[in-house]
Amino acid sequence: MSTVSPENADREHLAEAVELARLAREHGNHPFGALVVASDGRVVRAENTVVALGDPTGHAETNLVRLAAEELSTEALATSTLYTSTEPCAMCSGAIFWAGIGTVVFALGGDELIELLPEGSAEFSLGMPAREVFARGGHPTSVRGPYDVPGAREVHAGFWD
Repeated sequence: MSTVSPENADREHLAEAVELARLAREHGNHPFGALVVASDGRVVRAENTVVALGDPTGHAETNLVRLAAEELSTEALATSTLYTSTEPCAMCSGAIFWAGIGTVVFALGGDELIELLPEGSAEFSLGMPAREVFARGGHPTSVRGPYDVPGAREVHAGFWD
């Protein structure tokens, strides 16, 4: 009987998050995707909807927190892992914290995303790492990343130009 190592499981889930980001871009939104995997194996998925819904808070992670809170108990969220194509911004990190999700794993780092923005870009960015947001919280949130996952950078190629 073969088992999947935790790092390989992380990479598989991150690959799915990157695919969700690709779908978000295909749907005309910003290229971000995320999923929550509960300890019992239930999975909740979301993509960015900022453009489609005209909602600046429609980031993949905030959409995911709303959906996951509808489907999973507080106890289940605490033992769940949120996987995301790109490090959560400060707003999303706050939502993840308030939801009580225990672990966050990301592919592309927030600093790497900022480097992809063209010089003088009008895009909003907050250069605050998720770890810093979580470190200021009243309960622990484990963070793993960045992971080098195929497609994590490429899904942004040409989007922010």
